[in-house]
Amino acid sequence: MLAAALLAVLVAGVLQLALALHVRTVLADSAAEGARYAAVGGRTPADGVARTRALVVAALDEAYARDVTAGPERLDGLDVVAVHVSAPLPVLGLLGPAGRVEVVGHALAEDGP
Repeated sequence: MLAAALLAVLVAGVLQLALALHVRTVLADSAAEGARYAAVGGRTPADGVARTRALVVAALDEAYARDVTAGPERLDGLDVVAVHVSAPLPVLGLLGPAGRVEVVGHALAEDGP
């Protein structure tokens, strides 16, 4: 009986970790894709935000796409478009981690139209 309880806690912990890693990976990939989309000539950071939100909603849920921002930045002497995403960590039950996950996607800004 005790072994079954320990196994259940272990399985729940592994599921929690897998879910948190999945959410972080989806957010990071969506932010990078949104930055690449916004960096193309003729597009704006708002286009990158919209693209990032659409990707996050398609893969996860609308709650994870609420805090998405984008804008031009300077990184290592280069002009880039950065998309920042902040979302809650998913929690299985009451024992999961509380807090938020924050990711940033960068893409080299194109010059010209």
